[in-house]
Amino acid sequence: MWSWNVLGVALWVAVIVYLVFIIKNIRQRRLKMIITRQRTFEVKNFLLSCLEVAVLLVAIAFLGWETLFKKPDLTDRSQVESRVTYHALVLEPSAVKSYYVKETAGSYVYYVNGKKYTVPTGKAAVVMGSSPAGAASTSGVPFSKAALVKKDAQYQKAYVAVYEASYKNTAANGLGMHASKSAKRFYLIRVPDASFVEK
Repeated sequence: MWSWNVLGVALWVAVIVYLVFIIKNIRQRRLKMIITRQRTFEVKNFLLSCLEVAVLLVAIAFLGWETLFKKPDLTDRSQVESRVTYHALVLEPSAVKSYYVKETAGSYVYYVNGKKYTVPTGKAAVVMGSSPAGAASTSGVPFSKAALVKKDAQYQKAYVAVYEASYKNTAANGLGMHASKSAKRFYLIRVPDASFVEK
């Protein structure tokens, strides 16, 4: 299947080729200046070298940002596609005290359909109280508040909403070699109140 990631690969290859060209070009011009014109410094030659290096640095900075640091805009449907799946929580089966979620060092543990799941705290949030809407909005993930309220009624405020987003196969995403790759996964763990969280 065709992927726009080849665009990002091609641009990085072009930057490497340009780097080799700059090194050779600066060396050749300097040798010509010394041997042919018998000078050790020329303003024009120096400025041309600075321009070539500046173009290289801008290209590296741009591609580096696109590849390593650019965060996905989860609300931009032209670049990202997403889905949310909901699963009813079940009480921890072997615990003396009933709870839906156990918070350990750096992770949350919960049960769905009798299976144990562990997720990092950095990729999840435990939401409790009368409404999930406020906490959901602070997660930075565009959960539908109406859908969360509906699931509150359906699952008696005991469920996990798993948000999954992936980059679409577009040229813009291909620049950073993200096309068709995962953009974000986030777990919103809903419980009725703090008494259902074991720490």
